[in-house]
Amino acid sequence: MRALARLVSGHRTAWAVLGGTLVVVALLLALLPSGDDEAFPPSGLPDSSEAAQVTALLDEFPSADATVGILVWSRGGAQLSSADLAAVDTAASALAEQSTTPQAVRPQLSDDGSAALVAVPLSAADVEADVSGTATSLREAASAGLPDGLSAYLTGPVGFQDDVSNAFAGADFRLLLVTVVVVAVLLIVTYRSPVLWIVPLVVVGVADFLAGRVVAALAEPFGVTVDASISGILSVLVFGAGTNYALLLVARYREELLSRPDRHEAMRTAVRSAGPAIAASGGTVALSLATLLLAELSGNRALGFACAIGVVVAIAFALVVLPAALVVCGRGLFWPFVPRASSSSSSSAFSSSSSASSASASASSSIGTDTGDAGHARPRQGFWERLGRGVQRRPGRVAVAAVAGIGVLCLGLGGYAVGLSQTDQLLGDPDSVTAQRIVDDSFSAGLTSQTIVLAPTTAAADVVRVAEGVDGVASAAAGEQADGLTRVDVQLDAEPESDEASTTVQALRDALHDDGGAVADALVGGTDATAYDERTAASHDLGLIAPVILAIVFAILAVLLRSLVAPVLLIASVLATFAASLGAATWLFTHLLGFPALDTSVTLYAFLFLVALGVDYNIFLTTRAKEERLRHGTREGMVRALSSTGAVITSAGVLLAAVFAVLGVLPVVALTQVGVIVCIGVLLDTLVVRTVLVPALVFLTGDAFWWPSRPARRDLARGRGSTSEPLQRRI
Repeated sequence: MRALARLVSGHRTAWAVLGGTLVVVALLLALLPSGDDEAFPPSGLPDSSEAAQVTALLDEFPSADATVGILVWSRGGAQLSSADLAAVDTAASALAEQSTTPQAVRPQLSDDGSAALVAVPLSAADVEADVSGTATSLREAASAGLPDGLSAYLTGPVGFQDDVSNAFAGADFRLLLVTVVVVAVLLIVTYRSPVLWIVPLVVVGVADFLAGRVVAALAEPFGVTVDASISGILSVLVFGAGTNYALLLVARYREELLSRPDRHEAMRTAVRSAGPAIAASGGTVALSLATLLLAELSGNRALGFACAIGVVVAIAFALVVLPAALVVCGRGLFWPFVPRASSSSSSSAFSSSSSASSASASASSSIGTDTGDAGHARPRQGFWERLGRGVQRRPGRVAVAAVAGIGVLCLGLGGYAVGLSQTDQLLGDPDSVTAQRIVDDSFSAGLTSQTIVLAPTTAAADVVRVAEGVDGVASAAAGEQADGLTRVDVQLDAEPESDEASTTVQALRDALHDDGGAVADALVGGTDATAYDERTAASHDLGLIAPVILAIVFAILAVLLRSLVAPVLLIASVLATFAASLGAATWLFTHLLGFPALDTSVTLYAFLFLVALGVDYNIFLTTRAKEERLRHGTREGMVRALSSTGAVITSAGVLLAAVFAVLGVLPVVALTQVGVIVCIGVLLDTLVVRTVLVPALVFLTGDAFWWPSRPARRDLARGRGSTSEPLQRRI
């Protein structure tokens, strides 16, 4: 770190770093492909799952290249008139011209006469080549010449695929725009400078753009599919983590500028001091993300691959490019609160809570005077020091109160459930969702779903018999044959991809297996089975990856802090934060936002981000406490660490929470849920756990917190004043 600090802070080398960065970035952007995110990626199931096996075997069947668009006509629940039915017949004739099997395009009228439905067989290859064009053509044909009040909607595989694609259309631009605006506003508020915020924002913005290009270039060679949702999370993570690291570095740099007349020396000291914490926290996040490469679901592996690369790029720019840019720009970058070193700075008192939440605020803004017992004027304590002293006086009560509050939030886990139906996965009322609700009310809820059983041809009749006897199965019929297998199309009563559909799929598999003989060799696949297998694989991924992440975090904390007790307490606090945020978000989703459950991968993503990013703030705090401990002892060192880092870490946490909340701009429930859970968790960790609970644990355990490290020398400043006096500025 010393060599890096000298490189990025030197009079000439800082310019060289910036120039070299510009050249390297320009070359990479020119040479690397921009990539083309898949808006609707294929199933990420492992090859061992039944649904994946069925999908692979279906390639040999005549209908392998077939999909379907389902059109629904409705008057909002009212009876369809004869004119309506005539218009539907006309539309069906027009739709038949677009179908691969025109004779199969026939209108169906619901039993209550309130809705009509037409299934249009289509070529899957043609649909995949132009989902939007195909959907538009079907909607236009279905809507042409309809009587007033009669509406047509597209659903089924084509309808949902188009609506998901539209949900992500322009996602990168929208996310980037909103993220940049949020980060810019928060940086301006934090730094209280019309200039300073530009440098970290530009540096992080370039890091995000470069990370996207690098990920796109490496995805194909490594066999990774990066869709629009992963690209969105990647940008949010790079901006969130990058600006967090920038806040920490700028705060430490400004602190050094107040005591050092040479800004190059100040930056050198800042990088040496803050650099290890930034590298450790970023490394923790990157390694935690890399654990997703162990996942069964390819979507999880892709997220880990992309975001680990993004965090590494963010760390590199935070430790190399940002320091060089700040040094080159000079002290005037902090205008109007330009930090100046005075000749008496080595003995001047300083309350580090003064605008630590704002790295650019005037140091004098928190300096006041009061009269001590001896009648001498001394500086007032700042907010963070007062808070630290208050926690120090009653650590037991504070810890109990914090844990009780966290426990209350955990009560929301009573409503925890995983698995959204197809109609619950998109926000708003797109065509496919509206149409599916009409189908649920007027036809069979499972009419638009697809459950396929591939059975040995010799046992096809028995498979149909067994399937029809399973609760939740509306019908089963044998169809085409290939390679000794017969396709049995099964219609369920349940809504597509719902809990009820998953229950029926599992019951169907169990019934076929229990029947024995050739029937037991039958495989159950299709959309409902795929959703069920994805849910099972996601549960497996969480059970596998969560312990690995915790082991990585423990190892990094143990090495960084040289303690075995501290990592255990810090990890316990982060796990409590995760449980509380998941509980609070579950209550919020259920009672206010109307989400019946969490999407399949939300729990894993939330755990990953909250544990990795939550440990970040504990690293920032405890590494400073470890540094102060060597001079002032464990308890006084924690007070000084909280006073020095409290506000800047709080600013970083608020910024990161706001950035993740930006995921809610997309009409996709899964991303909204991830954003809300991480937002709640980061705020809880920043404002409660890291602010009062962790310091209280340190005050309760004392030197044992750092075991097996040797106890630090106690309060070296005893001859210079009591520990209750306001903190003195460190040189």
